[in-house]
Amino acid sequence: MDVGITLPGFGHDIIAFAQHAEGVGLESLWHGDHLIPLNPFLDSTLVLATAAAVTSRIKLGFGVMVVALRPPAWTAKQVATLQHLSGDRVLLGVGSGGDAHGEAAWRAVDVPFAQRGKRTDAVLDVLPGLVRGTPVGLHGAQVVLSPGATMPPLLVGGGGAAALRRAARYGDHWYPAFVPRAAIAAGVARLTELADEFGRPRPGVTVGVSVALGDVPAAAIDRRVKGMTDYGVSEEAAREVIVTGSPARAAERFAALVEAGADRIVAMPFTEDRFRQAELVAAATVAV
Repeated sequence: MDVGITLPGFGHDIIAFAQHAEGVGLESLWHGDHLIPLNPFLDSTLVLATAAAVTSRIKLGFGVMVVALRPPAWTAKQVATLQHLSGDRVLLGVGSGGDAHGEAAWRAVDVPFAQRGKRTDAVLDVLPGLVRGTPVGLHGAQVVLSPGATMPPLLVGGGGAAALRRAARYGDHWYPAFVPRAAIAAGVARLTELADEFGRPRPGVTVGVSVALGDVPAAAIDRRVKGMTDYGVSEEAAREVIVTGSPARAAERFAALVEAGADRIVAMPFTEDRFRQAELVAAATVAV
């Protein structure tokens, strides 16, 4: 099992945190992708490029890039550039964008919110060829980007039926977050069926998990539950999926997700002691 951790959404300690996460042995770093979010958030491509420049081993994940907000050629150019800068360490999480952040970002770039799923699929149809630098038809012309790069592993975010179908059709991994163990197991079973329909191997599974290890005040957990309910998660489900307690207890929770079908865990710390959280998550990884 691989275990990664999310970077802070913003702040001057992103560089130090990236180096710290690599130093404690975590597999990957992840950053979300929001144009007009509920909370302040730096640009994902620039943050990951910065992390690439100050690390040498740890993988760099988009969790997840909302590709429908961008022209596909620019998306491919950025991904290929990051592959070159990082030495092929990119994990390309993609998603269609959800309801939680509203339609402001979509209006800002003149993309209809209702068409986000269709546009996401259209980008994924051409993205691998564009990244690799092979000829791709766009708007009636052949486009070749140079220099081409290795197409990174593609992870498809989301927990619904459309996301599962998209993951089976395009993805190397399915990437749900904040979902119970039973939903992972059910999703893996459905993913297997869909992959068979598309004649592809069943994608792997990366699971995003909200964590706060060690001695955490109940009020901090309550605030996190409230934040998750704002994203459409029920309070009962939010309390079920949050991972708290000792590294040994977290290891048990991670192992249960692996048993359900997960190959990678992405820890999403929600307390202020992020550097300590990285250490505790790394300790949990060793204990699995």
